[in-house]
This record gives sequence, structure tokens and C-alpha cells, in this order.
Amino acid sequence: MLFLIFAQNCRFEKKSSPCNPSYFIEYIKEKEYGLTQHVLEIDPLIKACQAGQSKAQYELYQNYAKAMYHICLRITGQVTDAEDALQEAFVKAFQNIGRFDGRASFGTWLKKIVVNTALVKLRSYKQMELELQPESGNIEIEPEDDELILDMPTIKAAINELPDGYRVVFSLYLLEGYDHFEIAEILGISAATSKSQYSRAKRKLKELLKKQIRHA
Repeated sequence: MLFLIFAQNCRFEKKSSPCNPSYFIEYIKEKEYGLTQHVLEIDPLIKACQAGQSKAQYELYQNYAKAMYHICLRITGQVTDAEDALQEAFVKAFQNIGRFDGRASFGTWLKKIVVNTALVKLRSYKQMELELQPESGNIEIEPEDDELILDMPTIKAAINELPDGYRVVFSLYLLEGYDHFEIAEILGISAATSKSQYSRAKRKLKELLKKQIRHA
């Protein structure tokens, strides 16, 4: 899998694909998040979980645990913290599943709990630093670079090296699909700051990836 933010054209292993964020998001969901075909049959499971059936809770956990774990890992940056946040999030979800009314998809409802839990875990042991930018500041649009051909482990390692504020905004925006106004609400910052963090995160990630290429 190749990283696709910084290039006009990029190749994915042995085939070509459009260089766009939506393709990257779908690739992550398919190859890393591992959502199963049972997602389409989730409604009966939710009803069973709401009725307190432990077997249904286990099946629901199995369907979503891998996807939600990767969200936790991208936010906390630490395996142990991600595992703890995942377990805490599912406990909260099952405690409150009676409030799920179907107005949003269950995955969206669960992801909100997971994101908030992971952020609490991150903030519990360190202060997440966000570089502030004035509300009226312009976001710099960077010129496109030469093609970067990288595999998924290299990309994941580089993302994990980003400072907490960069990594969180980058992940929430590009991988989890939140817009900057939603991220601003989640993190208690302005939308302009979210945009600034995302722009700087891309710039920093590009530097990290080029550094890894030079040392490969």
C-alpha cells in the first residue's frame, strides 16, 4: 500500500489507483480495520445486546473490535493505552446501548464513544500540544511532490511518530472522516486550528517518510 496524500499520481503495490483520500480510507477499512460481512446484519445483534444477551455482546465486540482498536491506537500512540481505551469504550457502549436509537449507524455511534475514550486516555498522562493559528490565518497549500512509493508498515510507523496533536487531527480528519468543525468540537479548539494542525501534520509526515526512504 502506498501513501497518497502528497502525490498527484501513486502506485499501489503492482497496480495504479487514483491518488485521493477516500481511496486511502477505504483501503484502511478493508485491509486494517477488518469490518466483517456481518455488519449488514447488525440490527438483530443490537436488539439482543439491549436485552442483555452476553453472546450477542461478544459477537458485536468481535465485529467491531479490530476497527475500533486501530482508532484507539492512532489517537493514543501506545499499544497498551489503545488496548485499555478499547476495553473501556466497549464497557461504556454496552452500559449505554439502551440509548442507541438508530438515528445514526451503530458504527458511528460506537466510534464517537471510542474516540472520546481514547482522547481521555491520552490526556490522562500527557498534555496534547496543539500549535495555535489565528482564526484569520491562511492555511498554506503545499505544492505537489514527486511520487512516494511506500508500504503500509512504513506509513503506519511514520504516522505514529507525529506529535500527538498532529497525529490526532490527521487521523480524525483523514482516516475517521470527521470534518474540521467536528474535530474542533471534539478537541475544544477552533476549526482554523484543526485545519492548521492537519496542514502541518501532512508537512511533517512527508518529512518523516522522506527520511525513512533515505535511510532504507
